[in-house]
Amino acid sequence: MEALKHREDSVHFAIARLLLPIVGKEAADAALAILWLDPALAYPNGPSASRAQIAMALHAALFLDLLDRVPTAARYVSEARASGESIVLDHGALRTIDGTTGALPSGHEAFGRFLRPLGYDVGGLYPLPQLTMTGRAYVHRDLPQSVPQFFVSELHIAQLPEAASRPAEAIFGMSRDPLGDAEWRALAALDATGECSIEDAVTILNGALAAFGRQHIAPTLADYQALLAHSKEGAWIATEGNAFNHATTRVPDVQALSETLKTKGYPLKPEVEISKNGRVRQTAFLADKVSRPFRREDGSEITEQVPGSFYEFITRDIVPGTDALDLTFDSGNATGIFAVTRAN
Repeated sequence: MEALKHREDSVHFAIARLLLPIVGKEAADAALAILWLDPALAYPNGPSASRAQIAMALHAALFLDLLDRVPTAARYVSEARASGESIVLDHGALRTIDGTTGALPSGHEAFGRFLRPLGYDVGGLYPLPQLTMTGRAYVHRDLPQSVPQFFVSELHIAQLPEAASRPAEAIFGMSRDPLGDAEWRALAALDATGECSIEDAVTILNGALAAFGRQHIAPTLADYQALLAHSKEGAWIATEGNAFNHATTRVPDVQALSETLKTKGYPLKPEVEISKNGRVRQTAFLADKVSRPFRREDGSEITEQVPGSFYEFITRDIVPGTDALDLTFDSGNATGIFAVTRAN
């Protein structure tokens, strides 16, 4: 028992030293009290940090940010903490624009460019034709089952009608790039050996977190409504940018959990999504509403309620003949999950 406690302390220390400068002690303690961490993340615990540790710290910080923005998720996590449960993060998701995006690289590459030094590779490509989108699963090469994946989707602006593509270019065409020379120097150091100094790790984390924001100015209400008519996902990106769209908890039985949460009054999808192979099952809370600014043609500003981010649950079965979890996604599941941000 003492050895196990030591390993738990070590892994918490390894992630805490990265989180503390980013989110502060209170928030870091809250995250480490609820999140499950693979003991393998304890090493190294000296003056350097591994790419797996940095990736896990990034997910923890994004998890905390999402709880601040999504009251329904905060309620669930608070109840889980009160009952002594641990949260196993499975993946997080974000949406990007494949089109004219100013200084920001187009589509998934806006994130792939720094996820690769963090140890991620594209492990699956998922066409989402009903949404005019494509999804990519970024899987961590060192600890694929315990460091959460990123599901990065991109909206193909060129495939939208002109009535939507023109306002999309007006909204996203002057996006800024949140990463600068300091971040790229730190990422290069990490990429060279898979480890870097704690100082460089914190620089990377600050830059990566800045990437999960809105890199364009608030849209005009007219452009937003024109894009909304043809792509609700594009309209979501117009107000939320590349924000963490959702965090996902891996649970033993998502169907049973769904029924339990419904009895508690949580706003869930009506049905659980089931992959074609039957091994991946998902559901989610409906997106919480948020107030966002819009510009009028006369230069004034108006605030409207729009869908924000949400929280998801997933159950993954073992791949037959192996002892490994099925870490794949499913285009049908993803399309169904995307619907939780479509209400207006």
